[in-house]
Amino acid sequence: EEAIFLRKKITLLRAFSLLIGSMVGSGIFISPKGVLKNSGSVGFSLVVWFSCGLLSMFGALCYAELGTRITKSGGHYIYILETLGPLPSFLFLWAEFFAIRPANSAVVSLAFGRYMLEPFFAPCAAPVPAVKLVSLLGYYTVLTLNSWSVTWSARVQTALSVVKLLALALIIVPGMMLLAQGHTEHFQDAFDRQSLVLDKLPLAFYAGMFAYSGWFQTSFVREELVKPERNIPLAVIVSVITVIVGYMLTNVSYYTVLGTQDVLASPAVAVSFVQRAFKSLISVVPVLVALSCFGTMNGGIFTFSRTLFVASREGQWPPLFSMIHIRRHTPLPAVMLMFPLVTAMVCIGDIYHLLNFFSFSRWLFIGLATLGLIVHRHRHPELHSPFKVPLFVPVSFTVICLFTVAMSFYSDPVNISIGCTMVLSGFPVYYLIIHRRMSDRCRNLFSISQDFLWTKLPSFFSTLSDYLTHKLQLLLEVVQQEIKTY
Repeated sequence: EEAIFLRKKITLLRAFSLLIGSMVGSGIFISPKGVLKNSGSVGFSLVVWFSCGLLSMFGALCYAELGTRITKSGGHYIYILETLGPLPSFLFLWAEFFAIRPANSAVVSLAFGRYMLEPFFAPCAAPVPAVKLVSLLGYYTVLTLNSWSVTWSARVQTALSVVKLLALALIIVPGMMLLAQGHTEHFQDAFDRQSLVLDKLPLAFYAGMFAYSGWFQTSFVREELVKPERNIPLAVIVSVITVIVGYMLTNVSYYTVLGTQDVLASPAVAVSFVQRAFKSLISVVPVLVALSCFGTMNGGIFTFSRTLFVASREGQWPPLFSMIHIRRHTPLPAVMLMFPLVTAMVCIGDIYHLLNFFSFSRWLFIGLATLGLIVHRHRHPELHSPFKVPLFVPVSFTVICLFTVAMSFYSDPVNISIGCTMVLSGFPVYYLIIHRRMSDRCRNLFSISQDFLWTKLPSFFSTLSDYLTHKLQLLLEVVQQEIKTY
């Protein structure tokens, strides 16, 4: 009898847990290899990690201001729509649905499957089919949870955030103990310039920024936040600082225990670390890492379903996906839409190729969203914002994002070209479906077809089902009679 809408159930603690749970996931356990490989040395990789943290803080502050200026949920999509217009927002939605989000979810799912199976197959690598099967089981579990209850999804996210911080602590503490004992041999000649390849640095930043990605998650659930003007900036600042400190200490611990070649050769850096430093926890840490990845999957589904929900409400996505379950108050159609693409990418994908594939599109549109903040300030100088960052923050963040995107064409032209093609393929779709107004004849034909689909077709299938059921019952009765006679 009451109105159906998404309730305000995200408190400050849950917002903090959503951010921590989304940032600390597979990235810190996968990306050290990618950062080291593309930066060339231990010292430069630590510089990249810190720079990525600082850049994430800049982006998070920009999104915190956008979240206080624009009161709708939807994250990147709604910010681009409100500041730069419908075309770039639709291109983001197109790339996000067909490239960015399924590839991101596939990367995290594969990391979950790999770390979950690691204790059972150590010291050998887990079979690839088994990893993919467990990855899909984990992803489907998260889909079910988000379809069932917003409250339980938030509670699980809060609990897994504690698990994530515990997993980082189990890596940081033994590494710091060994460093205090004088094990600094892997930091000798840390800044070896001969191994530095400048055109590979964008890929190192992609890997590092993937580990920090998640600082924007509160913007997707803006309408469900309690006291958003206060809680968004507070949750963003505290969580990003916490993650920067945790990531820097974790990487120092990795390099204290493992040499450069060990990190590059390891398919699961955290497991290799535990095998070398803390053998008594060899079966515990991989499970904690897998649970961290599970939390990241949960946060990703929780937030992206809101993007589809808002896009449907804005008329740029089919109306079905703006529907909410009448009893559970979850955006059920939007939650379930992603699973075919994620399933396909898990089955055919590789972690590092997927990482470069979706990073181009993601950082292109994040840069456009912060560019939109500058445009919005210029267009609406009279608008009072309870939280405002200095102008150099969005300017520097936008320039760095777009420069990194441009440089990545030289670093990995194949995957980046595929990502660029995916974005550009949205142009004809936008102009043929969204922008162009249908003629009255087409509109009438569409309404007749829609009326048939929603009214006539269900009754037809219901009648057909009743008919077939009746005939099946008659057939079973004849078969039973024949058996008795025989």
